[in-house]
Amino acid sequence: MSLKKYLVVLPGIILALVLYSLSQGFNNIIGIELLGYNKSPISTAMIAILIGIFFGNFFKVREIFQKGLDFSREYILKLGIIFLGIQLKPFEFLEFGKIAIPLILICIISVLIAIKLLIKILKIPTRMAYLISIGSTVCGTTAIMATAPVIKANKNEVSYAIANITLFGILSMLLYPYFANFYFDGNSLFTGLFLGTAIHETSQVAAAGLIYDQQFDSPETLNIATITKLIRNTFLIIMIPLFAFLYNRGSTKEKNYSIIKIFPYFVLGFVGMIILRNVGDQIFVTNNSYIWNETINFIKFFSKVFLTMAMAAIGLSTNLLDIRNMGYKPFVVGFISMLTVGLVCILTIEVYLKLFI
Repeated sequence: MSLKKYLVVLPGIILALVLYSLSQGFNNIIGIELLGYNKSPISTAMIAILIGIFFGNFFKVREIFQKGLDFSREYILKLGIIFLGIQLKPFEFLEFGKIAIPLILICIISVLIAIKLLIKILKIPTRMAYLISIGSTVCGTTAIMATAPVIKANKNEVSYAIANITLFGILSMLLYPYFANFYFDGNSLFTGLFLGTAIHETSQVAAAGLIYDQQFDSPETLNIATITKLIRNTFLIIMIPLFAFLYNRGSTKEKNYSIIKIFPYFVLGFVGMIILRNVGDQIFVTNNSYIWNETINFIKFFSKVFLTMAMAAIGLSTNLLDIRNMGYKPFVVGFISMLTVGLVCILTIEVYLKLFI
């Protein structure tokens, strides 16, 4: 790409960055100033896409910004996903994973089966169903945005799926802490597993765990919910190639079809970042640990910045009239997905975990 082409994308990237800053400001006002939290439990990314949708539908986005917004949706998004891997330490979670991973697997398989049946009953687009299902089972909007390029979902399908996951994620974030405390009778392990598995977004899980901690004085629940969610996030490595293969296998007309052609290679960067984190933790465990921790925090920060910029760009490019024309059926799928994850999680805890723990 020449210097001129780089300059062409610059205005759109700057616009996405401005919307990120605006979203962060609104988030601090709402979560810290109004609600009184030390750290806002509201997702900045969620605010970014809502602000983007508002400006994108009430004001005409000029052509000068379009290429930069496209660049943000495609490349800055992938860079944010790669950077996201720095926060995962799966080797540290190995012993706890023996409990959490079977629960997560059962929930993922159950939702995929349920959505497969709903596609036939409600006749919704396959790409939409895939986006909603991976958002419900793995890690919310991050999973949706990571999956969209490999199944060639358009921007309206992505926005609809994110709106779907955001709506039901917020409902579960607000309701599940109180329900879980009542149902599991204050058991921090079961409650943490439930919150970490049944709620879509990482930020929503953290918020639900924080609500539970503050309401019922249980920091253990917050820790367990967070660890469960991070383990669940690692399934992104498996689910994106799987969805890409399943979608393209059924739709491609090429005789020489190969998984290599549709493999999302940025996932390798995600894996590489996880490896870097684990290797770095071993090398800098005693020497230069401060510098290493600051490096991790720096990468985490820019991961959130890049992902939020990409969501703002998606919001700006979303046409609400097109979304309205998609109808109510995808929201029915999202609602059933939320219920399926929650019910399967409860049943698994009742039948499997209570017997073997």
